[in-house]
Amino acid sequence: MSHHLWHRPRTADPEGTGHGTHKVSFSDSSKSSKRDSSRPSTNNSRPSSPRLLSPRGDKDRERPRSTQRWSDNRVWQRVNRQSEALWQESPSLLSPNSPQPRPFLIYHDSFLNLLGPSPTLSLLITDPRAPYFHEAGVFHLQSNTLFITSNQIPDTSPDAVTTQNKTIVITKIEFFSPTDFTRDKVRCPERNYMANGGTNYRDGLILCAQGSLREPSGLIYMEAKRPHKTTTLLNNYHGRPFNSPNDVVVHSDGSIWFTDPIYGYEQGFRPKPQLPQHVYRFDPATGDIRVVADGFGRPNGICFAPNEETCYITDTDLIHGDGTKVHSRPATIYAYSIYWTNDQPYLTNKRLFAYADTGAPDGIKCDVYGNVYAGCGDGINVWNSGGMLVGKILIEGGCANFCFGRNGEMWCFGEHKLWRVKMADETQGALLGV
Repeated sequence: MSHHLWHRPRTADPEGTGHGTHKVSFSDSSKSSKRDSSRPSTNNSRPSSPRLLSPRGDKDRERPRSTQRWSDNRVWQRVNRQSEALWQESPSLLSPNSPQPRPFLIYHDSFLNLLGPSPTLSLLITDPRAPYFHEAGVFHLQSNTLFITSNQIPDTSPDAVTTQNKTIVITKIEFFSPTDFTRDKVRCPERNYMANGGTNYRDGLILCAQGSLREPSGLIYMEAKRPHKTTTLLNNYHGRPFNSPNDVVVHSDGSIWFTDPIYGYEQGFRPKPQLPQHVYRFDPATGDIRVVADGFGRPNGICFAPNEETCYITDTDLIHGDGTKVHSRPATIYAYSIYWTNDQPYLTNKRLFAYADTGAPDGIKCDVYGNVYAGCGDGINVWNSGGMLVGKILIEGGCANFCFGRNGEMWCFGEHKLWRVKMADETQGALLGV
């Protein structure tokens, strides 16, 4: 039997001041359970255990508490003074400073239920030829297929002159089991220049086409089945060209929301910007296109809470398109309330939801319990809906983006590497809810 050890962040705080520094290390493992992490008590008494909300945010109904039991060979430590005594008194416990694999970091007990009793992080593909695993991350449920866009790849063909001799390709992976799959590389279809973020839409997917020096940027619909025909949904804001759309999400009312930073211009394959760096809402049914948020350094990832009462948008101004980093710039997730008037939604009550401690939060998703996941410089960071960091999935080299699959499965994109995470079966992405 393998011997798995869980380790909690340890605080070096002998005086009990509450200002110790965390030293964290965690082990690897794959299976399931559930739990949310909601708001702590506001009175002066000890906070009660986190209340478990239903997957769709039904605040009037508590989910049953987990009956999961941890076997004796899985030991984890709490962040308190009692755990300090355990480290000193129990020779059977492994010190957090001991060398070991540590992909799962627990900052709050609720993350244990999201992971399940035996989570795993496994490397599916390594491809040193090019950074094929970068953005989008769209899991097409009907065909059990994952679509991923690459980072920029050198291209000497005549067609690549307007993109500064760069191209982006789409990787298509059809799964028959978690480890049995076929991989196919699909050149970006016509009109889909420099594809980046994506999301599920109807029977296919929407991709953000960043455009080129000649071709406009915008939103492209691509069929999931061969030959992957494409249709342009939108390529201008009342006649003015977009910058380089980056990420996109679809609301249940059918509207399409997307971010539009200037990374394409900074990287030399888009003209000088003619619009600020906005977040837009497009309604295909009416043709209405309008700005819903501004004031960003570099708007990037976007997603909705499961109940669609909150919109999360990441600002990756820390990293500019030329590769420069200034750590005084935002690496931030903002939360907005969605308010309806005259049958139209708009964003209000902007607040800072979280700041990434390593790198910048790029892709962002919610699970069915309302927890917020973001791809950061050290892997996947997870916050509860109150903005408290509950855990991390450490991935070598970081993770710009990721995608939920079925039953607690997640694929994480590490440029040259594709990773698979298995958590609790009930930890499902809010987008598909499977």
